[in-house]
Amino acid sequence: MAPAGSCCCCCCCCWGGAVSAAGAAQRLLVLLLLMGALPAELHPRALATEYYSPLALLKQELQHRQQEAPAGGGGCSTQSGDWGEQYPAECGESSFLNFHDPDCKPKGSSVCDSVLSLNTEKILNQAKSVAEQKRFPFATDNDSTNEELALAYVLIGSGLYDEAIRHFSTMLQILSPLGRINEAVSDLTKAIQLQPSARLYRHRGTLYFISEDYATAHEDFQQSLELNKNQPIAMLYKGLTFFHRGLLKEAIESFKEALKQKVDFIDAYKSLGQAYRELGNFEAATESFQKALLLNQNHVQTLQLRGMMLYHHGSLQEAIKNFKRCLQLEPYNEVCQYMKGLSHVAMGQFYEGIKAQTKVMLNDPLPGQKASPEYLKVKYLREYSRYLHSHLDTPLTEYNIDVDLPGSFKDHWAKNLPFLIEDYEEQPGLQPHIKDVLHQNLEGYKPEVQELICTADRLGSLMQYETPGFLPNTRIHRAMGLAALEVMQAVQRTWTNSKVRMNGKTRLMQWRDMFDIAVKWRRIADPDQPVLWLDQMPARSLSRGFNNHINLIRGQVINMRYLEYFEKILHFIKDRILVYHGANNPKGLLDVREALEKVHKVEDLLPIMKQFNTKTKDGFTVNTKVPSLRDPGKEYDGLTITITGDKVGNILFSVETQTTEERTQLYHAEIDALYKDLTAKGKVLILSSEFGEADAVCNLILSLVYYFYNLMPLSRGSSVIAYSVIVGAMMASGKEVAGKIPKGKLVDFEAMTAPGSEAFSKIAKSWMNLKSISPSYKMLPSVSETFPTLRSMIEVLNTDSSPRCLKKL
Repeated sequence: MAPAGSCCCCCCCCWGGAVSAAGAAQRLLVLLLLMGALPAELHPRALATEYYSPLALLKQELQHRQQEAPAGGGGCSTQSGDWGEQYPAECGESSFLNFHDPDCKPKGSSVCDSVLSLNTEKILNQAKSVAEQKRFPFATDNDSTNEELALAYVLIGSGLYDEAIRHFSTMLQILSPLGRINEAVSDLTKAIQLQPSARLYRHRGTLYFISEDYATAHEDFQQSLELNKNQPIAMLYKGLTFFHRGLLKEAIESFKEALKQKVDFIDAYKSLGQAYRELGNFEAATESFQKALLLNQNHVQTLQLRGMMLYHHGSLQEAIKNFKRCLQLEPYNEVCQYMKGLSHVAMGQFYEGIKAQTKVMLNDPLPGQKASPEYLKVKYLREYSRYLHSHLDTPLTEYNIDVDLPGSFKDHWAKNLPFLIEDYEEQPGLQPHIKDVLHQNLEGYKPEVQELICTADRLGSLMQYETPGFLPNTRIHRAMGLAALEVMQAVQRTWTNSKVRMNGKTRLMQWRDMFDIAVKWRRIADPDQPVLWLDQMPARSLSRGFNNHINLIRGQVINMRYLEYFEKILHFIKDRILVYHGANNPKGLLDVREALEKVHKVEDLLPIMKQFNTKTKDGFTVNTKVPSLRDPGKEYDGLTITITGDKVGNILFSVETQTTEERTQLYHAEIDALYKDLTAKGKVLILSSEFGEADAVCNLILSLVYYFYNLMPLSRGSSVIAYSVIVGAMMASGKEVAGKIPKGKLVDFEAMTAPGSEAFSKIAKSWMNLKSISPSYKMLPSVSETFPTLRSMIEVLNTDSSPRCLKKL
């Protein structure tokens, strides 16, 4: 679709220059690849992910990774740079590949140094001169495009291959996502047919990898390795094809094999670290990143990835050190700048945080360029940071984020939409009289508060998922442990007829107040994520529906977090298909049953549906139902499971909850009834020691949370918030959760895939290992009184408790 104001019917007139430039950029990428200059992972698509972000080269100082070009120019030496495989067909390419200064002598010549040490201003001036004279191949009729191309050629001539490739990649994102990869693949296929070689298979595999066809790329890398097993780059790429499909253990084995072949392979150590991080193995990931940095302490991607891992592990101070070093090397690295600002804000250092956020805001995308995820998020973060700063010392009971933030702001933020909000009034700027949060040592707290913190750390660790994709986060552990303790204390007060003060009012606690305790702790533990009540969104947004969507399989990418549930969902879908055909196609039911018995993967369901149901074209949906306890026989809408496919066999397998006003009201009525019953039985329990009463209260708590999980009423964080409420309410009933969540299990998915609340309660109790609560819990100070403000909450989350709390364990 053409942009507004441009022509639609004459696309060649409007976009001819762009297509030509995209072709030129793609050709250069392919030629660089054939030269052996394309490093692993630097390709247009991968650079757009959170792991490998493109650089805005026009705005940064080109001051690192200045590499010396291969002798002989353009990679035509007898032995290429790829571990000894000859490829003489590359020699004799056009002269633009031989960019070396004729007066340059290798090994430390001052003339050579001057070529390889050009600063930003000189590079830009040289590029402008080259562009004006069109002294480069594939010149176009567009002056600005020529300047972009010329800059990339100058970078190549300076030996700055990484920067040139990143620049070409950015151009491809702007001009043509497809480029001319298909043409390059076709040419390489013809060459392979004429004379197969390890190098040709590797290059074609790289192009398939760029196109996100990871399975086909894997086949080519495997073929390449069979012809020549000593290829660290091919082995690395093989590992990356596993990584991008979610096959993390297989990826790790490939990365390790690449390191056996090349012990100083930085990209392999970096990729190994990221794979371990995705598995949730913090120690192994840290070790791999450290080894990469020992080889090159200025390796920006490793600093960026390690910093992000440290942030998501809760080690914010260490994360900031990595982001600062990253920005010293690449001042315009948006990911490091955004994450540095986020880390400062999370620690209560708002002045530094907002300064970093503003720098990201000023880094506007080039015309036609897709904005980075950091650029899209940063204005929301800055506004939220300003709001938090202005409320640092206001009692938490006197304000409500869901009420205070404008509805359109919340709606756009939760949906990750561009910040285009009509008549938006910005939050007040930083006020000088409100100081940043200062560091607090554990020893600065009273002994009983220290005990409270250690208890919270232990409780929070019980909420950790032992599943790939979930990195242990000590900051989240403490926040949700404190949330559980505060829930316990608030529920106990409610059962003794005491009132609570919430949102500026003193009243009896309702079920939402109980969850709001956990919500406030989850929000401040990670301000990057909008944890908002969906029913508090604007009426217009809610009437259209607000979907919590999870991709389980997208094309060739498998979401490893939910792998444990694939078989369970597959059996459910099969049952629903049989029910459907039993009602609508009873004569063909036996054939359908026989066909389904042969299906062992979700991917194989779509052809079966197309075979037996003419209405199935591109896909189908199946809905789960949630039985009511309040109104037996009635059912509510649960998950919507969707399977769709395209012409080449890729599928999208996803689940979502559709939050509408009507659905929300139905679930609220169910939760209201359960909470009323829970409060009544809780009051009886306080006066009784009967085992039956405690068991009934336990079942009511789990049933209430079962409906909360199926409703999914929050934009983020519903899972850990609900589980902290379970832990806290159980303690209020005299039961302590002592067991860990089993490996591979996700509490929210257990609830959403259970046939009813009783089944969920039985499953949850099987691992909780409930035991009588220790009397020491009654001696703990009040959480709400100890940490009454946002400042005090941030202080306690920043405090290092490891020396004392580890001794207690």
